[in-house]
Amino acid sequence: MAREYTDSRDPYLKIAAEIRRKITRGDLAPGVKLPTVMQLMEQFGSASNTTIQKALQVLKDEEIIEGRPGKGVFVRQHGQQPIEPLAFMAPAAPGEPYKWMTEAARNHQVGGAQLVDVAVVTPPAEVASALELEEGELALLRKLVLTLDGEPTELTRSYYPLSLSEGTPMMERRKIKGGTPTLLNEMGYPPREFIDDVSAETPTEEEAVALELPKGMPVLVAFRVVYSDGGRPIEATLMTKAAHRYRMRYRLQVPRGEEAAGEAP
Repeated sequence: MAREYTDSRDPYLKIAAEIRRKITRGDLAPGVKLPTVMQLMEQFGSASNTTIQKALQVLKDEEIIEGRPGKGVFVRQHGQQPIEPLAFMAPAAPGEPYKWMTEAARNHQVGGAQLVDVAVVTPPAEVASALELEEGELALLRKLVLTLDGEPTELTRSYYPLSLSEGTPMMERRKIKGGTPTLLNEMGYPPREFIDDVSAETPTEEEAVALELPKGMPVLVAFRVVYSDGGRPIEATLMTKAAHRYRMRYRLQVPRGEEAAGEAP
């Protein structure tokens, strides 16, 4: 028998969560007017006016809803935007900009990338393991903040083995035309496979500031390892996204029955 458990969150946070879920799952579509405060008080078990106002303020801070003087409170037009990781994996074609920019333009948005830091560092343990580095071996870190229509979207911290990056433009504090995937491809290290581990986490101070996060907002953290020919790891990246703005979308091919059976040991 399952043990009894009580949600100890403040009532306004529970109400905000209920309304947020209706918005993110499409039950309250962009542009829809929310019920009045009085209606919400009744809907949520005679909650107080103050509780409802605090719940609505949480969602306004997250830019999920907006108040229009004299009209009411409405669901904002953009909501959560799906991002397909596979769309950004292929190196840019010669002369083309970073894939982030071209994919943004395809969605009628303006993409941007701000290079925050380039440094030789001691990588986190999971990065060192993924890149198959020796104990104490250093790696190159390139840190960027990606934007869509001027909003910070993703804090990207990409690590590269010095055996690949030393003596290349990757070591310079400037953006690379087409991005590092294009440069690595030109160097003879095309991306062949990548593995993503995605988790929901509490943001660090660096992430909260970089992504301009409202108080209490979690983040999506994708840890990606990119492999080239022969299974050689060429990049390990921590990609942190604001959970209230974006969701990850994976489109996968399911093998037919006979194909799956043929692959069984």
